[in-house]
Amino acid sequence: MDRLRQRADFLAVADGARTSTAAFVVQRRRREDDGPVRVGFTVTKKNGTATERNRIRRRLRELVKRLPAVSLQPHSDYVLIGRRAALTSDFCNMLGDLSQALHRLDRQSANRAPEPKRTTRP
Repeated sequence: MDRLRQRADFLAVADGARTSTAAFVVQRRRREDDGPVRVGFTVTKKNGTATERNRIRRRLRELVKRLPAVSLQPHSDYVLIGRRAALTSDFCNMLGDLSQALHRLDRQSANRAPEPKRTTRP
């Protein structure tokens, strides 16, 4: 699993599917290449001081490390956006929330039917 580090990658994932929990938001975008799963972490300044934001980011990274490998879809990019509640939430509850959020994202993409191609008439 690789990390997302460039702004353009984060912006591309922002256009994909998303789901939220009390402690974080999960976004996902499928890629057309054969690269590994990539995960990015972000926390906005309104969530506290730099030390608090770093603590939230560290907790989110640890959540992803403890996930089973099959939880993340291959050829996808994920972004976890931390919320202030991630500082005080129970870690086990957050791990369960992340698993449920990933499952919801899988269901969203499975339920989403491909749009029919539009043809223009001459």
